[in-house]
Amino acid sequence: MPLRPVSSLILLRPGERRALLLFGDIVMVIAAVVIALAFWAQGDLYANFSIDFLLATPLWFYFLPILWLILLSSLYQERRAADWSETLRVIAIAAVIALAFYSVIYFFNTPKSLPRRGVAAFIGSALILTLSWRFIYINIFTAPQFLRRVLLVGGGETGQIILKILRTLHPQPFIVTGIIDDDPNKIGSEIEGYPVIAGSDQLLETIAEQDITDLIVAISGKMQGSMFQALLDAQEKGIEITRMPVVYEELLHRVPIRYLEADWILRSFVDQARGNMFNDIGKRSIDIIISIVCLLFFIPLVPFISLAIIIDSGFPIFYTQKRMGRNGVLYNIYKFRTMRQDAEANGQPQWAEENDRRATRIGALLRKTHLDEFPQFVNVLKGEMSIVGPRAERPELVEWFQQHVPFYRARLLVRPGITGWAQVNQQYASTIDETIEKLEYDLYYIKHRNLGMDIRTMMRTPAMILGFRGR
Repeated sequence: MPLRPVSSLILLRPGERRALLLFGDIVMVIAAVVIALAFWAQGDLYANFSIDFLLATPLWFYFLPILWLILLSSLYQERRAADWSETLRVIAIAAVIALAFYSVIYFFNTPKSLPRRGVAAFIGSALILTLSWRFIYINIFTAPQFLRRVLLVGGGETGQIILKILRTLHPQPFIVTGIIDDDPNKIGSEIEGYPVIAGSDQLLETIAEQDITDLIVAISGKMQGSMFQALLDAQEKGIEITRMPVVYEELLHRVPIRYLEADWILRSFVDQARGNMFNDIGKRSIDIIISIVCLLFFIPLVPFISLAIIIDSGFPIFYTQKRMGRNGVLYNIYKFRTMRQDAEANGQPQWAEENDRRATRIGALLRKTHLDEFPQFVNVLKGEMSIVGPRAERPELVEWFQQHVPFYRARLLVRPGITGWAQVNQQYASTIDETIEKLEYDLYYIKHRNLGMDIRTMMRTPAMILGFRGR
């Protein structure tokens, strides 16, 4: 007998799981602040845990929870959140980074001007409480009783794609109990290790027997009338029906461009990719503010980086290169030079590679830390780029890619970005398959873009930089 699930009212979808994780982390980090303030006040002979003490606490102390949540941003991916070893690793790194960052600030400030006791108590409390909450989440909300039970409708190529994806995901996001398909040659067989249970004529019976909560429809061709009616009957019984492209997006946060026809792009992608005026104004305002702040922070580093480049490989310090921006408009991108002067002696553009041999010694470090990209904030101020968006590509590569990668030019619907959804999920592409995967992330961003997604991307960017994941 299958393990019976709990009430379907509390079986969580991927987006709901992320919301639950964030809510729990917020509760824990607020509790950590309260504990830290109480511990701080207790250690101060001249203070009591009172309103006056809270008002006298430096304002920056109350922003520590936000910094902590930013450091945990990679753990809001459902698969990582359900992996205890990954959870331990990320939370431990967050605590070390927080402690190291504070130590640097502390030793460069006036002695006894910053509260060691309060900050140490916050980091320790946040570490213990967050680990406790994540342990509860992993052991309860990822248990089989809390997973939705799914039937896959359609065992053809499209259905096999989802099944292959599921085999690579650990832990499983839901339980697939089997496949429904009207092809009599498939019934009784297995596809990717999952049984083909029955046809559409037995759909309702199978749903009842298997305690099914969801159906994933993976039929790419014409649907028979009997299957369509069976799906309607299942929906009337309260079963949730989801199309394969939607599931693909929920699982991978990418758009499945390999398996979609152009009419889907027109119906689903182009319509949803139209910008909202207020969203565009807000995005542009954030671009300007962040660019100004980052350039002010960056200017003191310019002499040191410039000197290092000159000593290592001579002039020039900066370089400009033609890139293709929004709507195919060309512009000059600004970067620190990280490659040898003869990196493209034959004049042909080349893909960046892991540990690229064309990079200079200082250039390799700048690329690993992404410091080479700081001059691009000038491009953002000029309106040629955005903080968040698809990576800017050279026009020669765009022309080549659009001949080999379906829908590639669709990424030009928005401004290119310094960081982006593809950049934080997958690093530089060096093959066609990797380029296709990166485009799927880019189109997912364009389709779902809003200020919330921009903030989510920016929150994950520091972890990428601190992890030295650049090339």
